[in-house]
Amino acid sequence: MSRIGKKPVEFPTGVTIAIGTDNVVTVKGPKGELKQAVDRDIKLEVKDGTLELVRPTDQIRHKAMHGLYRSLVSNMVKGVTEGYVKQLELVGVGFKAASTGNILDLALGYSHNIIFEIPKELKVATSQEKGQNPIITLEGVDKQLIGQVCAKIRGLRKPEPYKGKGVKFKGEVLRRKAGKSAGK
Repeated sequence: MSRIGKKPVEFPTGVTIAIGTDNVVTVKGPKGELKQAVDRDIKLEVKDGTLELVRPTDQIRHKAMHGLYRSLVSNMVKGVTEGYVKQLELVGVGFKAASTGNILDLALGYSHNIIFEIPKELKVATSQEKGQNPIITLEGVDKQLIGQVCAKIRGLRKPEPYKGKGVKFKGEVLRRKAGKSAGK
């Protein structure tokens, strides 16, 4: 029984939800527009300010799709109204980040700088305060896209467990290991 799937998606005024052919949901709001194809078995019903997803049977596949698509549509509604922001922190001596437009220039301790192109749907900003680690801020309406881009940037230099150097999410707690123990 999907408790998430049964909960209707409420959308505020200023947000319009349109259901097109082949169960494609289009959500338009003040920050932008998003589209998502929904499985053909799941029925979508718009009723006075809410969107309800109904599954045909209690098969395991239908239960899984029910909760999944409800969450995806809910994330779309939140994205076009509030938007999503993720921050990455560069921990390490000499690690730097600079952005010009949607190009991110990263110095992560390699022999060369890494030039990373951010998709045009996202906004990128970098900040460096004295005594603090450089911070990369990504903003956008698509939660999946922001998460994927952040994961790719983090993958360029994952935090290592001994000193914690690398690219990590702001506020992420790393599992640290003890170093070499002294001799006998």
